[in-house]
Amino acid sequence: MGLTGIWASVPHADSYACLEQAKDATQKLVEYCLVNNFEGYDPYDALNSKIFGSLPILNSRVPRILLTQIMKRSPINLRHLARIPKTQNPKGIALFLSAFIRLTSIRIATQGDFVALMIERLINLRSPGVPYWCWGYSFAWQGRAVLVPRGAPNLVCTTFVADALLDAYEQNGQTKCLGMAVSAAEYILNELYWTDGNTAAAGFSYPLPSIRSQTHNATFLASALLCRLYKQTGDEKFLGPALKAARYSAAKQSENGSWRYGEAPSQSWIDNFHTGFNLCALQRIGRYLDNREFEPCIRRGFSFYRDHFFREDGAARYFHNRTYPIDSHCVAQSIITLILFRNFDPDNVFLACSVFQWAMKHMWDDRGFFYYRVLRACTIRTSYMRWTQAWMLLALSVLLCELSGVVKQPQASPSFTPVEREP
Repeated sequence: MGLTGIWASVPHADSYACLEQAKDATQKLVEYCLVNNFEGYDPYDALNSKIFGSLPILNSRVPRILLTQIMKRSPINLRHLARIPKTQNPKGIALFLSAFIRLTSIRIATQGDFVALMIERLINLRSPGVPYWCWGYSFAWQGRAVLVPRGAPNLVCTTFVADALLDAYEQNGQTKCLGMAVSAAEYILNELYWTDGNTAAAGFSYPLPSIRSQTHNATFLASALLCRLYKQTGDEKFLGPALKAARYSAAKQSENGSWRYGEAPSQSWIDNFHTGFNLCALQRIGRYLDNREFEPCIRRGFSFYRDHFFREDGAARYFHNRTYPIDSHCVAQSIITLILFRNFDPDNVFLACSVFQWAMKHMWDDRGFFYYRVLRACTIRTSYMRWTQAWMLLALSVLLCELSGVVKQPQASPSFTPVEREP
């Protein structure tokens, strides 16, 4: 029996049970994040180590990569020993902001003005020394070729923050949120957008302005944000670059509907949450521009997504061709993507409930947080604030809005849209 057959037989009473379980988990997760001041560790924060920073002999490319991989892959959290502090991450705060906007609309997590608090923190976490509103991660990280400094603005982080600010603007009409989002889009357009002469090639530099990457999820994320700003402001300068870049990455879709992470030889993997980002961003572009240009691409992509990233018990696969690791980030994006594409198949909502309930059984800690990963031989129980808790709270907010029936989600994806090998 296929997934559709399985979920066609699920009684609607199970939706109510899922709703109540999601409400309870949300309240506990909010309390956990509040107690921790929305600060936490990150899979990629190894270079924040005060011990590592005091030993210059270790501070080169290979040791930096090794330390990051050790910290990320260890089933035991070694960060206390390495003196790595907890931090507030701008992208995590942006995810929390988008989640709280949805939760307050259905009268959940209303014990404080979390929306205003998250906006204030994003203002304080702005990258310094840059004339635009833009944001970077709360840690330095070593890529294959470059070291990205802590706080250095980058495309993915800035896009998530700008989208969250637009969520806030559309809820409360605060013009300062719109102004910051417009400035962020101008940073992306003026500093990160690139084209290759008269060819079709176009994209956005990531993770640094000097790197002309062809990273598809980053391109789609930026393009969707620019289209959203075009719809909000009517400013034509955002439209042309957005469409050119989106068309270029859309044309790189494989015949089976998948996308490689990027076009570099080292970016050939296909994974769950980046595929979800691509699909959601393309849906948003279509909604903002009121056209169906990318619909065939979306339908092929979603068919691949649904067929390759879920076990029949609801476990969300990380890669398209193997199950492990089962990652909390994939769980969250799976819930979001399935619900926001429910118009493709009503059973998508039931499958989203199954993904959530699998995570509650295998990845939930009664202290109020979700674990990082389930491996074949063990579970990594480390709590990561941005990678796991922020993403899961956003997924829960989308799930609750759908199951409660109070807030109608648009058929196209809203503003959530950014790696196993890069943050």
